[in-house]
Amino acid sequence: MLLSSWLAVAGICTLGAMSPGPSLAVVMNNTVSHGRQAGMLTALGHGLGVTGYAAATALGLAVIIASSPMIFDLIRYAGAAFLLYLAYKSFTAGKPKPQETGSQPEPDHKRKGFISGLLIAALNPKMAVFFLALFSQFIDTGASLQDKLILAATAGVIDTLWYLLVAWGLATPAVLTWLSRHQGRINRVFAVVIAALALSIVWQ
Repeated sequence: MLLSSWLAVAGICTLGAMSPGPSLAVVMNNTVSHGRQAGMLTALGHGLGVTGYAAATALGLAVIIASSPMIFDLIRYAGAAFLLYLAYKSFTAGKPKPQETGSQPEPDHKRKGFISGLLIAALNPKMAVFFLALFSQFIDTGASLQDKLILAATAGVIDTLWYLLVAWGLATPAVLTWLSRHQGRINRVFAVVIAALALSIVWQ
């Protein structure tokens, strides 16, 4: 694979990762509610889900998802339902104790953070369409398995690093101190944003 081609893929994947959407809202919500480790594990889970989609696309499996309206809609509605569940949990969450906003979340929060990150990526069929459009420009019939896996890994690593950066930046002491004072309002704002994103998915 040419370096110029890889750089083009990396640049597009970076812009895609940085674009606001449900994934960013979930990573931010988990970081604000349960601390840096929970946010970073959410980022790792999301990165794993993105890597899976990218690998499936590069290997040709995601064509099935993108070409079947029924499968696409099934995954899309499941994703919207999951977002509404997260919105409900955020809206009804009580204000955490000061020590709970630090970098040592409960093991259950760590596990749930990772799973929510993984699911929010896995239940987003638009990723299949995105990677199909992207990889079709750089993968031809003669592309080697190594080149395909490099593209998939590039997408996954960039996504993971971006959301790790988001979680790390949000969980600095100064930011956490301010967030802890306004946790209830922030939870409700996140709930409204996530619910709006879920409804926008259903009504597209």
